[in-house]
Amino acid sequence: MGTIKSMTGFGRSEIITDSYRVLVEIKSVNHRYLDLSIKMPRKFNVFEAKLRKLLKNYIERGKTDVYITFEDYTEADKRLIYNRELAAEYIRYLNEMADTFGIRNDVGAGLLARFPDVLSMEDTTGDDEKYWEILEPAVIEAVESFCAERDREGENLRNDLIGKLTAMECYVAGIESSSPSVVESYRSRLYDKLSEVLSDASLKADEGRIVTEVTIFADKVCTDEEMVRLKSHIAAMKNKLSAGGSCGRELDFIAQEMNREANTTLSKANSLSIADTAIALKTEIEKVREQVQNIE
Repeated sequence: MGTIKSMTGFGRSEIITDSYRVLVEIKSVNHRYLDLSIKMPRKFNVFEAKLRKLLKNYIERGKTDVYITFEDYTEADKRLIYNRELAAEYIRYLNEMADTFGIRNDVGAGLLARFPDVLSMEDTTGDDEKYWEILEPAVIEAVESFCAERDREGENLRNDLIGKLTAMECYVAGIESSSPSVVESYRSRLYDKLSEVLSDASLKADEGRIVTEVTIFADKVCTDEEMVRLKSHIAAMKNKLSAGGSCGRELDFIAQEMNREANTTLSKANSLSIADTAIALKTEIEKVREQVQNIE
């Protein structure tokens, strides 16, 4: 039996050494396609393409958010950078604002130094490979944990769906067994009504006309085709669930087809028992449609 993956999951990895701490968290919810968002320190931006390629090896669908934090405990490879040109731009605009509005420009060096990017720390190693060797194992550990949770949830979804599909098979069997009695009941009521109306001994019920009316009625309420298609859809969904893999879109399409057949069956229902069963069937299909939305 193949693996079914839920699109809802969470994974986490934390690696701590004497030199650094790296934390990776991955979470996802259902989505029609893969929507991947990565939030990480600026120094890791150079690895975004690599990270996306790595994650796509594990994830096919879902709105997935990846959060990466990094703390470097060594300061030997860092230096303070003063952006003189940016500071001059700040001063120029501040002076312009003071002149325009007739106010005093009281920005000193201490305040100016706190403006964004006037002073910043720069890593002087320039060794991207070193950071990738730190980042990659943490991301792999997090995404494997993430996938393991999605597998567990996927197995729960499969078991729940199989149970719902089995219940649907019982509803279909109930409708199939009730349908002939509905037609026979109509024929009997029609014959009795005509016999009551044609009480004069000189008149007799037209058997040919009764047969014609019953045939027309049977055609209107016949759900044989709908039941055959529903049984086919149920079997197809069970097979897909058993085969596993990324089958969420196919299951969603099958569920839509099931709903169409249930609606037609309900519109043809001419007895309370069949109508009740068709409503129960439709309710179960709606539950299935909701669940398959969570499958990758």
